[in-house]
Amino acid sequence: MAEDNDTKPLSTETTPTSKRRRKKSLVWEHFTIEAVAGGCTRACCKLCKQTFAYSSGSKIAGTSHLKRHIALGSCPKIKIEKQEKKLALTDGQNDGNTTEPPREKARYRGASWANALFDQDTSCFNLAKMIILHEYPIHIVEHPGFIDFAQSLQPRFKMASVDDIEGEIISVYLKEKQSLLQVFGTMTGRISLTISLCTTSQTLGYVCLTGQFIDSDWRLHRRMLNFIMVSSPHSENALSEAIGVCLSDWNMSTKLFTITLDNNCSSHDIYSANLREHLTNKNMLMLKGQLFVVRCYAHILNVVAQDVIASIHGIIYNIRESVKFVKASPAREEKFAEIALQLEIPSTKTLILDVATHWNTTYLMLVAALEYKHAFTFLETCDESYNEAPSMDDWKTVEIVCTFLRLLYDSAIFIMSAADPTANMFFQEAWKIQLELTSATKSEDSMVSSMAQEMHEKFDKYWKDCSLVLSIAVVMDPRFKLKLVEFSFSKIYGEDAPRYVKMVDDAIHELYLEYVAQPLPLTPAFVEQGDAPVTNGSIDSNQAASPVSTGDGLLDFDIYISEMAVNQQAKSELDQYLEESLVPRIQEFDILKWWKLNNIKFPTLSKMARDVLAIPMSMVSPGYSIFGAGTGSRVLDEYRSSLRPQIVEALFCAKDWLQFLPTMTEPPSTALVKMEV
Repeated sequence: MAEDNDTKPLSTETTPTSKRRRKKSLVWEHFTIEAVAGGCTRACCKLCKQTFAYSSGSKIAGTSHLKRHIALGSCPKIKIEKQEKKLALTDGQNDGNTTEPPREKARYRGASWANALFDQDTSCFNLAKMIILHEYPIHIVEHPGFIDFAQSLQPRFKMASVDDIEGEIISVYLKEKQSLLQVFGTMTGRISLTISLCTTSQTLGYVCLTGQFIDSDWRLHRRMLNFIMVSSPHSENALSEAIGVCLSDWNMSTKLFTITLDNNCSSHDIYSANLREHLTNKNMLMLKGQLFVVRCYAHILNVVAQDVIASIHGIIYNIRESVKFVKASPAREEKFAEIALQLEIPSTKTLILDVATHWNTTYLMLVAALEYKHAFTFLETCDESYNEAPSMDDWKTVEIVCTFLRLLYDSAIFIMSAADPTANMFFQEAWKIQLELTSATKSEDSMVSSMAQEMHEKFDKYWKDCSLVLSIAVVMDPRFKLKLVEFSFSKIYGEDAPRYVKMVDDAIHELYLEYVAQPLPLTPAFVEQGDAPVTNGSIDSNQAASPVSTGDGLLDFDIYISEMAVNQQAKSELDQYLEESLVPRIQEFDILKWWKLNNIKFPTLSKMARDVLAIPMSMVSPGYSIFGAGTGSRVLDEYRSSLRPQIVEALFCAKDWLQFLPTMTEPPSTALVKMEV
């Protein structure tokens, strides 16, 4: 039943004519009447422009639904207006002025903002970004709770279907891929890849390829490039084929430098031989592929650490159960603290429980428990319910294990602390562990030597495989150059050190000559103040052969000086670099900044340094924990395993790319057409 006295429809949008009685209901301050086809009229909200049924012929819909739209806040413009008024009042109170801003001004501002805020396409695009970034299931668009939530925020938003949101995800992926292709198009150096395997509950699997490179401004970047489904992920040809697809997809067939693998030792050898032969035959590799395959440093740390922990799993079980017993209740913790105080144990460490999949937490648990070993022994004598205390021999074993684990733990922490872990950082860490394990194998303590032998067997294989690339990388560090290699090798190899140093020196010079054979970019030549003009690294031959005599009778001296200058200039950039004094070792030293500043001085060598320093010696991305890196393949969850490969790749790659954007609010590009899915 109508709730006012207006029963006849109007034929215009304006208020009634002077001949008719003016409408009394307050809703008409917010609505106008619009005529539609068939002699019907609809009430149109002045703010949000939504229309509602008002009359159909002689039937009047009334105004109750119109009042609800205004009074209950269904109108988004009214809601915004109220929020702005509330904010304005709060600001006024903070300023000591509680005067409410003019109503019309607030209404105009709220309506204008809302019109600019809502756009269906932009909202769908941002919804796709949200699903990608936070790994929500695509079917969230069908969840009733999410639909209700989105509707309460913006009633005008039409929820996308699963097919539509998949199309939006592909659109995001293609847009960001296009941007990354432009970056690679301007890249002057080479790119190094990391490859990891990801299996599913089915027989299928995925190969994840990530690229690392240093741009022209000497900034280190790491981007996921492909997430490709393969039918036999552990076959010998799977990685070769994936690399081929990746290089072709990104137009980088001639820019591959190295590849880092995370698979175990036995399969590593198969993949290494297969990949090296496949790509060397196509003349794609530098230094005949000697640097091509790199093993992940984080992976070898985890393998060695977890093997050590597994060797004393029974003792660790007793310690873990002992810690659980003490921490089971506040009364027990208090009693344990009293025992520690009574025994005058000086430790301030707190007992912690480990996470079995993260060996660093097991190490920290053992270190803390070791300091309370006498307290645990005493607790067993005074508490009949506790019988898990390790023996003194067990504690001795734990002490030895912690000594070895600390080597690995400190090395991992050092690598994780670097914002940009360039390849030069890893040599010093690796050779220290190699030296310590080699020395420990000669220990007179049979337990120490036995444990060190097992660790050294695995780490020594890593050292033999990667010592060359590690050495070349540290030579590119102006604080160390070849001097640290000479010093380190003398500690490890003793009298055989010169032979190993020569192998590194020869490889560096051979690699440098390959870069000399490549054309240089057009950059100003570097000339020391007072030197003769230099062309392609040598003095102009005519000038050198015809010194200008000053008429003082020292023509022979001028010839002598010219010959000395020619000999000096004949030295390569690499030799000049190696002969210069070492740069002081300061904590805030930035190696990328140093090479950027010396790019003109060493134009060819800097190209080599850029590629070498960008080698990913660890597959763990900056900001992530090395300790959580598994020793085997990742397993894709059931939900993502059920998605089409195209969508899986878009989800993984786009998430990686989006996190590097300066803002997440840019509108969707109109340059890309959404793919049919």
